[in-house]
Amino acid sequence: MCLLALCIALKSEDSTSFRLSLVMSYFLRRLSHSGRISLIRAIAIAAGGSGALVTVHIPAQLRDSLSLSWQLHELFPRHLPFAFDHGLSGILPLYSYKVSPAPSSDLQKGASGAEDDGSKPCGCLGRDTFANAAAKVGPAVVNIAVNQGLYGMTIGKGLGSGTIIDKDGTILTCAHVVVGFQGIRNSSNGKVDVTLQDGRTFEGTVVNADMHSDIAIVKINSKIPLPAAKLGSSSRLRPGEWVLAIGCPLSFQNTVTAGIVSCVDRKSSDLGLGGTQREFLQTDCALNVGNSGGPLINIDGEVVGVNTMKLKAADGMSFSVPIDSVCKIIEHFKKRGRVVRPWLGLKMIDLNEMIIAQLKERDSLFPNVSKGILVPMVTPGSPGDCAGFRPGDVVIQFDGKPVESIKEVIEIMGDRVGVPIKVLVKRARDKVETLTVIPEDSNFDL
Repeated sequence: MCLLALCIALKSEDSTSFRLSLVMSYFLRRLSHSGRISLIRAIAIAAGGSGALVTVHIPAQLRDSLSLSWQLHELFPRHLPFAFDHGLSGILPLYSYKVSPAPSSDLQKGASGAEDDGSKPCGCLGRDTFANAAAKVGPAVVNIAVNQGLYGMTIGKGLGSGTIIDKDGTILTCAHVVVGFQGIRNSSNGKVDVTLQDGRTFEGTVVNADMHSDIAIVKINSKIPLPAAKLGSSSRLRPGEWVLAIGCPLSFQNTVTAGIVSCVDRKSSDLGLGGTQREFLQTDCALNVGNSGGPLINIDGEVVGVNTMKLKAADGMSFSVPIDSVCKIIEHFKKRGRVVRPWLGLKMIDLNEMIIAQLKERDSLFPNVSKGILVPMVTPGSPGDCAGFRPGDVVIQFDGKPVESIKEVIEIMGDRVGVPIKVLVKRARDKVETLTVIPEDSNFDL
C-alpha cells in the first residue's frame, strides 16, 4: 500500500517539489523499519514511474543495508541509463529509461564506427558501416546481359553481374555468365551488354574465360576513367565475419544483401564438383539468379570474392570464389591468355592425426607418419602412374619441400608443365621411395 501511494504521488504531473519532498520524507521514515529489498524496490519504481531524475537522500543508518547496490554497479556498463554512487554522500541517483543521459563524445564516435584517437579504429560496427562499404563498391558493380542463341537464332537473354577492377574498363565476372554451353565464340560472338550503376551502357568483349574456376574478364571502352573497386584479401577472412553481396538479382540493379562467412575453405569435392580440387567461400548472403559474377565485399569495402552459386534446395548457403584465387587466375590470363593447370592423375586426401590413427588401427602396416597426403587412387596412364605412384602412398615431400595439404602441392607446381618434379613417398612397412613425375597440361575449358 505504501509503495502504491509513493508511485501515484511521483507520477502525478501537477505535484510540486514541496509535495514530493514531504512524500519522500514520510515513506523513508516508514521504510527505515522495513527490509533492504523493500527500500530498493520503492526507490527503483519511484524513479521509473516519474519519468525524471530522482535524487533520494538515504539516512545514514540505511546506507550499510544497501551494500548490495554498490556491488551491482560493476555488472553494468557505465553508459547504461542507471548508475550507483560509490561515494559516501548517501546519494543514490537513478535514471529512468524515459530520460537517459546523452552519450559521451567517445561513445558517439564508437557508435558511428569512427576512430577514437585518429589512428586506431574502435573495432565496432556503426549504423553506417554496411552503407559505407556498399557505397565504396556500388558504383563499380555492373549488370551484364548476354544474348543466348542456337544455330544463329536468339532464344533468350542471360543476366549476371560484374565488378570493374580497373579504371580502363576491365570487368571481373563469372565465366558461366558470359560463356554459353557452345563456348565463347558461339555465345553472342563474345559480345555482351554492360550497364553501369549510373545508367550508362556499353558493349563489352569477353577477353578471357576459365570454365573450371568460373572466372572471366570482360572489357569495355570508355572515354573517361571508370569507378573501380579495390581488391582485398580472402586469406584474412574468418568464419563469422560480416560480408556483403552486391549485384543485379532478377534484373534489380544495385541490390545489397548482408551475411556472415560460414566457411573459408569449402572444398569443391564437398559440393560434388569434379576436376582439380579448389576451395570456395561459403556465406549466408542471399543470392539469386543474376547475382553471379557480382562482388562479395568485407565491411572495409574491399572485394574478397566473386559470387558464383548457391544451393537450390537450401537457404543461406551461397558460395564465392576467393579473391586470392581470382588474382592468380588473372595473372595466368595476362601471362598466357588462359589458365595452365598441371595434371598428375592422382586422387589425394589431406591427413591429420585423427585420420592417421584411424588408418593405423585398420591396418598395422600403414606407414608411421605424423602428416602428409594420402594417394588412394592413381589414374591408369596418367603422369602419376608413369612415375610409379601406387594406391596407399603417402606424399611427405614435393619438390624437396615438406607438404601436408593438397593446396601446398598445387602452389608448388604452379604452372610447371613438362618439368620433372621429385616426390618423396612413404609406403607400407615405412618403405621410402623417391619418384619423378612430369606434370601434363590439363585444359578444362569447353
